[in-house]
Amino acid sequence: MIDINQLSKKYGEQTVLNITDLQIPSGQTFGLVGNNGAGKTTLFSLILDLIEPTTGEVKNKGNVVSKDESWKKHTAAFVDEQFLIGYLTPEEYFHFIGGLRGMKKEAVTTALEPYKDFFHGEVLGQKKYIRDLSKGNQKKVGIVGTLISNTDLVILDEPFANLDPTTQIRLKALLKQEATNSGKTFLISSHDLQHLTEVCNRIVVLHKGEMVRDVTTTTATLKELEQFFQDQL
Repeated sequence: MIDINQLSKKYGEQTVLNITDLQIPSGQTFGLVGNNGAGKTTLFSLILDLIEPTTGEVKNKGNVVSKDESWKKHTAAFVDEQFLIGYLTPEEYFHFIGGLRGMKKEAVTTALEPYKDFFHGEVLGQKKYIRDLSKGNQKKVGIVGTLISNTDLVILDEPFANLDPTTQIRLKALLKQEATNSGKTFLISSHDLQHLTEVCNRIVVLHKGEMVRDVTTTTATLKELEQFFQDQL
């Protein structure tokens, strides 16, 4: 699905990301973790062609993302609130997103049904613009917008941030269900080690722009990651 080769990003003399080789196969739930400034958002931005690499390339299903936009048809992402359209209501936003994917209005409405518990009565039917929702509810809109699109690849940057504990639990269950039942590929970054180890079957640790761990998730992974970050103190 994703093939990264000799990828780097520099700002002036500072290298913020340097990944020689990384493959993420289809159907994998891939977790990315690291301290602030480790390069997580930079990596996702390069995968989404939001910024230009200094060297190297990212391929999505064999196509270099900076040269061929065909990957956008099967890729959905929510990185931050800038991906939303604040002057729309959530319903208008979902129908807009669905329309981009060729979904009719009725199909979008049907696709939203499984996510009503996740919204917890705070998003749909509130007659509010997205810009007037809480940060947590804005995040819910962005996450579900990626899921109703029924794309092969979903990229979520810090999806658990700004969510209350109950919603975090709902989100973990939702992501695990989607990964199991849909066959989608997920790329998820988070500062929360426990959430990431519960959801993802593979985790890469970034440290100062470099890959320093690449592990298949087991029952021991959480303690191993906690020890790694404890050693950085």
